[in-house]
Amino acid sequence: MHLETKNALDTLKLSRAPFAVLFEHGSLSVEIYKPVGEDLQQPHSRDEAYIVISGHGMFNNGGTQHPFVAGDFMFVAAGTEHRFETFSDDFSTWVLFYGPEGGENASH
Repeated sequence: MHLETKNALDTLKLSRAPFAVLFEHGSLSVEIYKPVGEDLQQPHSRDEAYIVISGHGMFNNGGTQHPFVAGDFMFVAAGTEHRFETFSDDFSTWVLFYGPEGGENASH
C-alpha cells in the first residue's frame, strides 16, 4: 500500500469533512485530517498517532501543550482529551488509529 499526500488531500476535498479514511487493515485505520479554523474532535476509543504533513501550531494532549511543525509525530492514548490549537491555515496531518477499543493497555 502506498498513499500519496496530494492524492489524500484531493480525496479529502471531495469528502467535505475535515477527515477522510484512506486505508484499513486489521485494527489499523489511516486517515488524513485537515480541520478548518477549529479542531472539534473528542477523545477516541482507540490509541492514535499523528504525523504532521504541513503547517504548525500547538497540540493539546491531555492538558499538556506542545508546539508542532511539519514532520512531527504525536501519540494520544485512547480516551485522552486532545486537539490541535492555534494552527496555521495549511495544517494537515496523517492520523493512524490502531489496536483494541480502550487502547493497548486494555488488552494487558
